[in-house]
Amino acid sequence: MALGPAPDRPLIRVGIIDDHPVVGTGTAALLAVEVDLDVVGVAASLDEARATGLTDPGQVDVLLLDIRLGTDSGLHGLPGAVGAAHGPMPAVIVLTAYDYPQYADAALRLGAAGFVLKTAPLPELIDAIRRVAAGGLAFAVRPSGIARWHLTAREGEVVRLVVDGRSNDEIGALLGIGAKTVETHLSRLFERFGLASRTELASRALREGWLEVPPTER
Repeated sequence: MALGPAPDRPLIRVGIIDDHPVVGTGTAALLAVEVDLDVVGVAASLDEARATGLTDPGQVDVLLLDIRLGTDSGLHGLPGAVGAAHGPMPAVIVLTAYDYPQYADAALRLGAAGFVLKTAPLPELIDAIRRVAAGGLAFAVRPSGIARWHLTAREGEVVRLVVDGRSNDEIGALLGIGAKTVETHLSRLFERFGLASRTELASRALREGWLEVPPTER
């Protein structure tokens, strides 16, 4: 825990959600040295964080949230993704090793107040926590602001099945649409992302984590 608030700074209560224990506890130890930061807890999952009160704004001022949480995505824990089901949340900084603009786009769209890379110098993370606690934004990766990064729910379903190696006929049968409609979805995705084949689509989707970003619409 921190030693106490700095004379000119209010105490900021920080929670951390990261499924790698070394990263979570290591980050907590580094932040706890700052006299105006009080690390109140570390959780390995969204469920654990909710159960221990780390998503309660009455207990936490700023929540550091990893994107990759085992088989889950931290983006699913942002205010815009959970809606009113879990009530108000602390200000959230997405802390990730992935510097893809579409992640920053999704984080901003879903209500995150910050987006900081795990490779950033510690002072950058500390500054981001202080800015967000004061009501500001702290995005180390600039959101593209271009809707082309977002998949609709239907596009996400198509891409997921392409990644699974399904043919157009199989995708159509599974989704209840015609093979021609599947071809149309794929053609639009190829054009939007500058791709030439299904293999390129699947490879890029996996590499950049497209399927982890919540869809924009149906």
